[in-house]
Amino acid sequence: MRSRQLFLTTALLSASALALSACGETDVETGSADNARPQTQAEAAPQGPELGDFGVETADMQAEVDPGDDFYQYVNGAWLDSFEIPAERSSYNSFTRLFERSEERIRTIIEESAEADAAAGSLEQKIGDYYAAFMDTEAINSAGLAPIQDELSAYAAAESHEDIIELMLDPSYAAPSPFGVGVGIDAKQPDKHSVYVGQSGLGLPDRDYYLTDQFADKAEAYEAYLGQMLSFAGVENAEEAAADVFAFEKALAEVHWSRAERRQRDKTYNKHTLAELEELAPGFPWASMMETLGGDGEEYYIVSTPSAIEGSAEIFRDTPVETLKNYLMARAVSSYASVLPQEIDDANFAFYGTELSGTPEQRPRWKRGVSAVNGSMGEAVGKVYVERYFPEDSKRQMDELVANLRVAFAERLANLDWMSEETKAEAKAKLDAFTPKIGYPNEWTDYSSLDVAEGDPVGNMRAARVFRFEDNWSKLGEPIDPEEWGMTPQTVNAYYSSTRNEIVFPAAILQAPFFDPEADLAVNYGGIGAVIGHEIGHGFDDQGRKSDGTGALRDWWTAEDAERFEAKTEVLGAQYATYEPIEGFPINPDLTMGENIGDLGGLSMAYSAYKLATEGQDVPVIDGFTGDQRFFMAWAQVWKGLYRDEALKQQVASDSHSNGKFRVNGVVRNMDPWYTAFEVTEDDELYLAPEDRVSIW
Repeated sequence: MRSRQLFLTTALLSASALALSACGETDVETGSADNARPQTQAEAAPQGPELGDFGVETADMQAEVDPGDDFYQYVNGAWLDSFEIPAERSSYNSFTRLFERSEERIRTIIEESAEADAAAGSLEQKIGDYYAAFMDTEAINSAGLAPIQDELSAYAAAESHEDIIELMLDPSYAAPSPFGVGVGIDAKQPDKHSVYVGQSGLGLPDRDYYLTDQFADKAEAYEAYLGQMLSFAGVENAEEAAADVFAFEKALAEVHWSRAERRQRDKTYNKHTLAELEELAPGFPWASMMETLGGDGEEYYIVSTPSAIEGSAEIFRDTPVETLKNYLMARAVSSYASVLPQEIDDANFAFYGTELSGTPEQRPRWKRGVSAVNGSMGEAVGKVYVERYFPEDSKRQMDELVANLRVAFAERLANLDWMSEETKAEAKAKLDAFTPKIGYPNEWTDYSSLDVAEGDPVGNMRAARVFRFEDNWSKLGEPIDPEEWGMTPQTVNAYYSSTRNEIVFPAAILQAPFFDPEADLAVNYGGIGAVIGHEIGHGFDDQGRKSDGTGALRDWWTAEDAERFEAKTEVLGAQYATYEPIEGFPINPDLTMGENIGDLGGLSMAYSAYKLATEGQDVPVIDGFTGDQRFFMAWAQVWKGLYRDEALKQQVASDSHSNGKFRVNGVVRNMDPWYTAFEVTEDDELYLAPEDRVSIW
């Protein structure tokens, strides 16, 4: 299972700095040359970067701010003070900018498919018909709820808990379930697939929305929203029914593990035989459920949140069938809202868009159509995207860049003063075993079994749901596919997988401000270099460190080294606990620790790589900024962003990443070179005494 999906991007360094030493790229990739270092080369003068004169948009800076007081504001202040979030957005940042560029390109690809006279069953036909059906709002409004009436009638006809379970297990239906069951790579045996069972079933973003006073108004609004959905479905006494449905979900929330608890990789791996699962959570027909799903006959099942599964089964058993029927109906209408009449779609946006995230306006229909096609046939679109917008040379450069960062990290590992040689050897073996995936997959998803019909948006949504279900369960009993990707090439994001021990960088993320072939070397290292370092570092954060180089969940640390590591993370966590992006909503270091370690380690790694690449050179001052200054400015520029208040509250409560301001200020204040570069002293607000600064990797 993909262990880490990150809200960040990657890109390439300029070719002038990517040459490796005589041992060659392959030797560095295989780890046979421990001391391989990037060759130093003369730096080419920038020829016209996309942002500013050297890759940082200096017009966005607020020079009157002391960088030692607020480095994030110093680099981005003019933009932060003047930019207005578009009405269709709850936030806006560097990722949004690239997403919109990708979105426009994908729109062209999709509309060309929609306009083509494509053969039945071809990818062009499926892409075009899916998009055209979604865009035909006149037909959608005319159809009313007729396209989902069969599903609503099935829910209404349920007479027992067994009937409810049967409906929940139908992959063509939008029925929610208190249990998330699916197939993933076995964390302790990463050469096989296993069935995972975890908590599920909530309609709000997190359990805290049901349980804390901070979100009491959102919980009240959600209960009213459930009433709207039930009213649309024709349920009598919709408000009273909604109160019962909300009480059911709140009961589930009370037994759910928190997001911070679910990060604990060793605690969320719990093997249970079928008999043990039935003993853990009696009253739920686990045997028949697994048989229906195709997971019967397994030696064991991996339960990620045992107490939540136990409690949810009891809650499900004790909840009246009538309440469960209404639960399915309300959530199903909500799930189909985008392809149902406008009043339902508008109500859905009013709650999830405006109430929860503060977004004033719905996104244009075409943008939502692009997202719908992307979510259903992402790699079909991605194949064309790559052919048009991702030059092969970029992939080659990215491979070289990853090699540079690995060299830098290997040297940092070797020089750690707090880790024993025994643990260092294991860490080096894990680093050597890393697999990078750049740009796009070598093998593309086969969509031949996905049936898409003209003029049937609900049917197409169901078909896509069934396709994903069958694709997932078909993996059980099959060998691990090393070519499989967890993101499409047009996704503006990146991730690290612990079970595969791989880092993945889709094509769409390899653009400015993360990478620009015309930008200054320091900027590319402070941008994409640090992002790559972040991804590599996830293999060594507080959870990634629990898996070895094969991807297996295994403790490869000496007890003393583990104790020293945890002491360092406690200090870092104490720093982040003092940060409050919005009043009353402080950062939770238990939730964000992995990302905070990734940011600090990634930027430190990238700085070391930058120094290796420029060793012996006379790095020029550009527009009054030194190379080191430009390096750190690039990092601050990457995380420039604005949030509406409601969206920021949701981000702090449910996102494992810290807010952008503290991904900048919280990191640089722990790095000695930043103090030197900007002449930061004890008189500055971000100053930390040397003994209080944290350096892990």
